[in-house]
Order: sequence, then C-alpha cells, then structure tokens
Amino acid sequence: MIDIGLTKLALIGVVALVVIGPERLPKVARMAGTLFGRAQRYINDVKSEVSREIELDELRKMQKEVQDAASQVEQSISKNVQQVEKTAYDAWQDSVASFDEPLSNPLLHTITPDQLAVKVKDFRRKKLARSSAVPGWYKKQTSHKTRVLSGAARVAKYSPPRAAKTAVSFYA
Repeated sequence: MIDIGLTKLALIGVVALVVIGPERLPKVARMAGTLFGRAQRYINDVKSEVSREIELDELRKMQKEVQDAASQVEQSISKNVQQVEKTAYDAWQDSVASFDEPLSNPLLHTITPDQLAVKVKDFRRKKLARSSAVPGWYKKQTSHKTRVLSGAARVAKYSPPRAAKTAVSFYA
C-alpha cells in the first residue's frame, strides 16, 4: 500500500490550498472523500465476489466428490444385490429340481375350498381367543348386554315413581 505519513499529507494540503484556492477547497475535499469511499466500496464488493466464487468452486468440488462416492456405494450395493439374487435363484432351481418326484402323501391336496374357509375361520377364532386380554368367563357373563345405559338413564329407570304433584299453597 502507499506509505503516506503526516508530513506528506500536510504538504499535499498546502499545495492543494495554493493551487485550488480557499473557496473551492472544501468542495474538492468532499468530492475526493466521496470518490475515495466509492473506490473502497467497489474494492470490497470485488473482494467479496471473488471469495464467493472461490467458495462456490470449493462447494462444486466437494459436491462432485460426494456424488462420486455415492455412485461407488450404489455400484457396490447393486453388485452385492445381484450376487445375492443369483445365489437365491440357484438355490431355488436346486430345490425345484429335487421336488420332481411325486409327493408321498396325496391327501394333502384333496382339501376343498369350503373346508379351507372353515379351517381359516376356526383358526382366526382360536387365535383371537388366545390373544385376547379379556377372560372367557367374563365374555360369557356379559355377552347378553347389547347396550349401555348412562347414569341419568339408570337413575330414571331404577328410582321409585314420584307421586303426582298437587297444588299446595305455602301459607295453607
């Protein structure tokens, strides 16, 4: 940067006072200050834009690296999945080849759809009975109730009937 000391600034001020004159010196000084401020703002804007571009380039490089790593991971996963699929397919083909002989129990394939539906329904009922948290004796005891009465309905139903009101005077 320019090395300007106090003596050099004083010399420049005296020369400007002589050359420009005392009447126009404040206007020129103001104009020089505004131009100097504009130059500083412009330089700061250029610096910030350059730093943003550098950061953007770094981010692009980082994004490319991450994308490359992700594609490598994706390729390795797809390669492993293909190997697993191939081994599973080979195992399936081996198991299908071993079942070519007839089954030893032909009764397993004589179930009708109606019998199957009954078995499924019975299985669901038994499973529900096993997994239910309510005991069976309670279910049997309370199974005849079809609706629940509110508190007010119970009071009205079980309270004794009221006598008919007769007109009685307070003073009588």
